[in-house]
Amino acid sequence: MSKREIVRTQGVWKTYYMGSEEVHALRGISISVEAGEYISIMGPSGSGKSTFFNMVGGLDKPTSGEVYIDEVDISQLGIYELAWLRCRKIGYIFQTFNLIPVMNALENVSLPMVFAGLGADESRDKAAALLARVGLGDRLTHRPIEMSGGQQQRVAIARALANDPAIILADEPTGNLDLKTGREIIDLLTEMKEERNVTIITATHDHKMLAASDRVIWFTDGQVTRIQNREDLDIRVGTIGGAEEA
Repeated sequence: MSKREIVRTQGVWKTYYMGSEEVHALRGISISVEAGEYISIMGPSGSGKSTFFNMVGGLDKPTSGEVYIDEVDISQLGIYELAWLRCRKIGYIFQTFNLIPVMNALENVSLPMVFAGLGADESRDKAAALLARVGLGDRLTHRPIEMSGGQQQRVAIARALANDPAIILADEPTGNLDLKTGREIIDLLTEMKEERNVTIITATHDHKMLAASDRVIWFTDGQVTRIQNREDLDIRVGTIGGAEEA
């Protein structure tokens, strides 16, 4: 039984203009992602990973080409249609967490639900359950400054799941974390994928992501240079904190 295609890009180009100079951030990217996949996009800085994220997340539009989410060409949507799609279909996780400093964990996670029209009581109850699921049931009233980096990223994961998205876009989710905490965040993302069949697309330099990924897509100079399935990856095993590490 074939799986459902959740993301498809077709010949996506993104060109920026710096005076008279053209800079091609993406050069004809065509990628298909199935529902429930864990995809890691890897490549050096400036290779186009973040630009590609902006296309799939509806944060920017391609210069040419199409971006489909559940067979809807989002590059053709208007501002309000895009806002609706981003709120209900896509969850975002950032390297710098992007939590609202004056809000506690419960409020940060509840906010996307409020934007989606969920009632205040239901939003709080659901946010509390999500925070408990990511191991922060005792941190509901803590503000970001009162939490470690790993705890803040767990709040960010709970927030990304707030509106039951089909897709989570994670941009360098372990970039500001130590090795052990980064491993915990990767494990948590993997668990969320298995439990909720959510599709995870992550842009990363972190080779610990390889062991969790169903496929790895390598970017260089705005182009896809290689796509590898999990079983084809060369993963070296070492140890971190006494635990086996891929």
